[in-house]
Amino acid sequence: MDERFYCLHSEVCKTLANAKRQMILESLRSGELTVSQMVERTGVPQATLSQHLAIMRSKGVVVARRSGNNVYYSLTSPKILQAFDLITEVMREAEQVRSTAGDAEQRDEVEPA
Repeated sequence: MDERFYCLHSEVCKTLANAKRQMILESLRSGELTVSQMVERTGVPQATLSQHLAIMRSKGVVVARRSGNNVYYSLTSPKILQAFDLITEVMREAEQVRSTAGDAEQRDEVEPA
């Protein structure tokens, strides 16, 4: 792999490294939605949501499909959710390790030497 690949990889990761975009990803888990449906599910204001969707479209994370007056958004690949879920698992495992380590440190501080 060359530097160009790593730059593209970095751009996609940066695109997903935003809480509101992660909320959008989660809302699209069950399939395509309109902006109005995503606003309902995420609580993100429509203007903000549209800005984030534009970024996600430009990076190839979501695609749009027009049907009548509605525009439906969906993920370009289910692997995006798989990656998101893997990162979530890693975070939960890391939190468990930190929690266990913190408990051990507290016991060490309480117990006399």
